Amino acid sequence: MMAVSSRCAVAVHALTLLARNGGEQLLASAEIAESLESNPVVVRRVLGRLRDASLVFSVEGSGGGWRLARSPHGITLCDAYRAVEEGPMLSLHAHPPSSSCVVGRNIQGLLEAEFTAAEHAATERLAQTTIADMLGWVLARDLREAAPED
Repeated sequence: MMAVSSRCAVAVHALTLLARNGGEQLLASAEIAESLESNPVVVRRVLGRLRDASLVFSVEGSGGGWRLARSPHGITLCDAYRAVEEGPMLSLHAHPPSSSCVVGRNIQGLLEAEFTAAEHAATERLAQTTIADMLGWVLARDLREAAPED
């Protein structure tokens, strides 16, 4: 499986946790970081990008924290991805390949077309799943795993 970075996974995890927490109650970044078993600084950085994209809202100071800025039904995985990832999912060569090589002089344009199509398919798929979907699946999986076997 290809990985861009873990920022999108952190963002979806945080958004799903905030959806689980409900509408008005705020969650501290330390509580979110605890669920992620991550550093609160890393989590705050991702939450800041989500805030910049109007997906979460923050309240500063004592008793402050984070909550969703809109309904979990209106936030897609694509929204989360676009909020936290920069640049293309699949990168081309860092510098132009050799023009004296048949592969080198032709590969860049071919890769660009393939990578653009792949990114389009991925973002289309991510746009079909909401944070509400993720929360429902998380809770259903937890119930299945907690149910005693016959």
